[in-house]
Amino acid sequence: MNRGLLIVFEGIDGSGKSTQCRMLADLLNKKGIANISLAEPTRGKWGMKIRQLLAKGRNGISANEELEWFMNDRREDVKQNIEPALKAGKVVLMDRYYFSTAAYQGALGFDPEKIRVDNERFAPIPDRVLIFHNSPEKSLERIESSREEKSAFEKRDYLIEVQTIFKSFTGPNIRYVSSDSSLEKVYEQVLCEVQDLFEVKL
Repeated sequence: MNRGLLIVFEGIDGSGKSTQCRMLADLLNKKGIANISLAEPTRGKWGMKIRQLLAKGRNGISANEELEWFMNDRREDVKQNIEPALKAGKVVLMDRYYFSTAAYQGALGFDPEKIRVDNERFAPIPDRVLIFHNSPEKSLERIESSREEKSAFEKRDYLIEVQTIFKSFTGPNIRYVSSDSSLEKVYEQVLCEVQDLFEVKL
């Protein structure tokens, strides 16, 4: 059986990536294409620690510890979920992956490229990375309309720095998607950016 596909949705919160990830999953299901949707941080031991930290603040947890939690969570995700699904020939759709760690932790002072390289030693390299971008103001507006409180990672200046790092990533598998347009137009662009990976017309 051929190895499956790994398609990653990245961008700051409020960029629309999660919605587009769900929409592509729905389409693949309709087309009868085996797929699995995963999100990081996971709901595993390390992922839940990270989710607590994002919701309630760092409370004495150092940036180094935080980065280590992200790495541990991803190692677990790769071993338990990502690799088995790829070996089974499925399309794996990821809502966040190591590019998010590089961008968000990079904005805290770490070297984004080193984080990317360290992750690629054990995490499968995606076939396609869709990086969604819009204005941080628009993202914060979307976040505020959908949630009562912003997480520790959703301050405006911080998001600007995170987005700057996202925009610095390059590679043959990376595509940038402007998410300022309507939901439908963004979805059309998503399909254009992944169509070449599939033998059937999406």
